[in-house]
Amino acid sequence: VSVIVTVANSNFSIRVGESVARDLRETIFLKIQSFSNSNLDHHSTGNLMVRLTSDTAAVQRWVQVSLRIGSRAPLMIIGSIILMFNTSPKLALAIVPILVVTLLIIILFSTRMEPLFKKVQQKLDRLNTVLQENIAGARLIKAFVRSNYEGDRFGRANEDLTHDNTRVMQLMSTMNPALTVFVNLGIVLVVWMGGLQSIHGSLTIGQLVAFTNYLLTTMSPLLLMTNLSNTWANGLASERRIIEVLDTVSDVQDSPQAVALPADAKASVQFKDVSFHYEGNDDRDVLREISLLAKPGETVAILGATGAGKSSLINLIPRFYNASAGQILIDNMNVQDLKHESILSQVALVPQESILFSGTVRENICYGKPDASDEEVFAAAKAAQAQQFILQLPQGHDTHVEERGVNLSGGQKQRIAIARALIMKPRILILDDSSSAVDIETETKIQKALEKIMRGGYTTFVVAQRISTVLNADKIVVLDKGKIAAEGTHAELMKSSPIYQEIYESQLGNGFRTKAVKTQAVTL
Repeated sequence: VSVIVTVANSNFSIRVGESVARDLRETIFLKIQSFSNSNLDHHSTGNLMVRLTSDTAAVQRWVQVSLRIGSRAPLMIIGSIILMFNTSPKLALAIVPILVVTLLIIILFSTRMEPLFKKVQQKLDRLNTVLQENIAGARLIKAFVRSNYEGDRFGRANEDLTHDNTRVMQLMSTMNPALTVFVNLGIVLVVWMGGLQSIHGSLTIGQLVAFTNYLLTTMSPLLLMTNLSNTWANGLASERRIIEVLDTVSDVQDSPQAVALPADAKASVQFKDVSFHYEGNDDRDVLREISLLAKPGETVAILGATGAGKSSLINLIPRFYNASAGQILIDNMNVQDLKHESILSQVALVPQESILFSGTVRENICYGKPDASDEEVFAAAKAAQAQQFILQLPQGHDTHVEERGVNLSGGQKQRIAIARALIMKPRILILDDSSSAVDIETETKIQKALEKIMRGGYTTFVVAQRISTVLNADKIVVLDKGKIAAEGTHAELMKSSPIYQEIYESQLGNGFRTKAVKTQAVTL
């Protein structure tokens, strides 16, 4: 019966433990997907990965060991204590203090180990962050000959983790010997007191042997519970870290009265006195008192120096962040009164960094519209000036894209990212410096193709470093230190905005040509 129950207990514990780990991983993953950009800024990639893997595994072990040992050990202890009192109440009362002290030692060690395990997991966060940065930036590290520096950085993180792990293991290693001392003291006490009772005839030899066996049966589960206490301490520390993620409330929430943005929205976008700062920088507004109107079908270009707030501005339109002050309206409806998913369904973004996923070229283009037809895929690729190079790939649209698109050039990845946005046929199209990795000729072709598409009713926001990209925009907005410094068409700004004139001259005007000639002369 014991064998059958033990096997059934083990199988049940394993099944439940693995199921808990599966459910936790899925819950954490879905929670991360619901995070706003501000939440993601707060949690590093390495931090989230440790909680999704190592912390989840610790909780899984905690559940599994608790079911295996935690359900059997108390029953064995209670049963043995009852039998000890039945055999010799006097001896049993003498043993109770030792059992209490043993239990207190287990509790003491557990409470001391929990913060140590939490510290170990934090050091593991740091190690994973360094590792993730090094793997992602391996080419850059080689290019700047920083392998030794990164090796030292990884070595410090690795050494910190090793040091804290060693402290935990050293504390754990002292627990079993400490408990063994009390087990042996208990046996000595039983043999001494029981022997005296046996000499005086109040206790038989058989009863003394039986009592000793009951004592060992009581102490053995306590020794087993030392393993449980270690797992408990680790599991509790990891459980609190997981709860930190699960309790994180997204900054972007639908209000109870939120309504969906109509599918046939005209998609006018208006900023009314909008200011914005990132979390933790309350005293430094990235954007200040921005007022801007993009009429349906207009193309609005945004220019400015690095750090002027261009990307921050466009990230407020799909509500990746909430504005700190002011209002952002789509068709005269405040974005905070609209269902976030309905906004995202009508906004397509091509970010500065073109992110591709493992899979085929076709799957990457159809990422936002999985049921797209071949004709739609070809049309989007053609509009993004990607069709020609895609057809030259080994399997065309079915060519496999490696992790992060490493088998494609930067320009090719950008064009696929543009095609991915165009295939959704959004009402609002946001291009965040999306042609920076392509040559001037390809950029010109993309711009001409986009101009045709934009006439179909897109409200388009274009962030660009090249002024040639925005010359034909309906409205050009020049940002300077988080404020709108100038606004108008190219012709208007050439007359009224010194900042715009300076940008134009530096790139396309006489200043640019003079600078190029001087550079060539110096080179010669």
